Amino acid sequence: MATCNDKILVYGFLAVLLISGCKPKGTATPPVIPPQNFMISNWSVDAVSGVNDYKGVPVTPQIRLQFPVAIDRNSVTAGITFNNGNYTASYLNGDSVVIIQPAAPLNYLTKYTLQAGNTLKSKQGGILFSPAQFTLLTKMDSTNKFPLITDNELLTKVQQQTFTYFRDFAHPISGMARERNSSGETVTTGGTGFGVMAIITGVSRGFITRAEGRDQVLKITNFLLSKCTRYHGAFAHWINGSTGVTIPFSANDNGGDLVETSLLLQGLIAAREYFNGTDAAEISLRTNINTIWDGVEWNWYRQNNQNVLYWHWSTDKGWIMNLPIRGWNEALIVYVLAASSRTDAIPKIVYDNGWAGNGAMRNNNSYYGYRLPLGPANGGPLFFEHYSFLGINPNGLSDAYADYATQTLHHTKINFEYCKANPKRWYGYSDQTWGLTASDIPGGYTASEPANDVGVIAPTAALSSFPYTPVESMNALKFFYYKLGDKLWGAYGFYDAYKLHEGWFASSTLAIDQGPIIVMIENYRTGLLWNLFTGAPEIKNGMRNLGFTAPYL
Repeated sequence: MATCNDKILVYGFLAVLLISGCKPKGTATPPVIPPQNFMISNWSVDAVSGVNDYKGVPVTPQIRLQFPVAIDRNSVTAGITFNNGNYTASYLNGDSVVIIQPAAPLNYLTKYTLQAGNTLKSKQGGILFSPAQFTLLTKMDSTNKFPLITDNELLTKVQQQTFTYFRDFAHPISGMARERNSSGETVTTGGTGFGVMAIITGVSRGFITRAEGRDQVLKITNFLLSKCTRYHGAFAHWINGSTGVTIPFSANDNGGDLVETSLLLQGLIAAREYFNGTDAAEISLRTNINTIWDGVEWNWYRQNNQNVLYWHWSTDKGWIMNLPIRGWNEALIVYVLAASSRTDAIPKIVYDNGWAGNGAMRNNNSYYGYRLPLGPANGGPLFFEHYSFLGINPNGLSDAYADYATQTLHHTKINFEYCKANPKRWYGYSDQTWGLTASDIPGGYTASEPANDVGVIAPTAALSSFPYTPVESMNALKFFYYKLGDKLWGAYGFYDAYKLHEGWFASSTLAIDQGPIIVMIENYRTGLLWNLFTGAPEIKNGMRNLGFTAPYL
């Protein structure tokens, strides 16, 4: 048994330990906790949060970055980059929210990128271990870029400016239309046909004299007859404008192109009807045109007497392309001309079996409330309703397969309604900025349509549709000219295309897109080219032989 003295000794020893601060052996030292790394919690631009690719942002946006920790202000300049560092930063919620604002208004329709990197630190020394990045496309400038003029003045201005492509930019030796504004020696057969119709319009509108227009078309026809290779009467798609030598369109497409030749002849026949004077120069022009026209061997292009026309043939590749011309697409003009030939007309069975597929080209489904008589779902690209109808008047025109006023109107309305509905949510589509057709796109070229919608609008789509949708086309024209004119309007009229979703504008102009603009606006205003082409006696006869009916036939 412990005595009182023993207990006093134990209690005294414990007291000494407590007073001296001694610890029992084997107790661990608590670890030092390192700074905690962090991620961005949320971000917003003008109260719209969590988007990686903002569109239509104001030029003075407020960008809000939220973090789970307080941010070291000294790390912000290096850790957050935006607008080349030209921004101001402010802070909220104990520095866990950083607000970024550009030091000066941003440029309109310009893409900017904000990045938060791992040099951004917290006040405790942690780093942003998951960098964040998002882009902002600023909105367009909605102010008018040019003074307001009347609608008629605007139509004339567009026609006159677009006409300069075919006058000032025509190849100096051949007079033919260059493929595009960067194509140098390459001239285009179909685009030249559009250009000839543009020249007729230019004479009629007083942009050039009758003699100037006649002489340019005469130069073109002299070149075609004296310099260019013909492939059973057809011309190549592309030609060297100085030498007349065929430029292959592709490896196997190095010969006659019946569709391009038909687009050329559409313009030349209209010119033959327009330049109807008795002077020697106009007589010579008509003689040239008839020589070209009568020289096409339409039945040769049936490839061994089949009941369909073929697109291509060349001397060394033969029929290797093997592409039958079947509807519905832009090539109705081929069959109309082939049936109208004064020297080698095709029989009606080639039209019915080949082009119409005995009715296979019918559609008759409805899209956006409009019944489409012919063609693919939603109609395809709008050039289907432009190229052949530069000369063929669809109003009152019908045959066994369609009413062509309905076809052209409803296809265009479907295209318009699709762009207005904008199912892919492209920034910039609306009832004022619409029109899908073949055009340049960022990094390439494509035939845009509802089934191939890459977000690119081509002015030629809406403007060449003036005869079908005058109200919608005028609204688009005003938008293109007044609102986008500082980026879209150039030396030869409107540039080829734009994509507001990326702030992209083409710098190109193409003959096959510029030509329909001036020609179809003229058909809307006066019907000039329709009256000339369908007024030709053999065209009337050929269309009747195919089963077409119209008041003008």
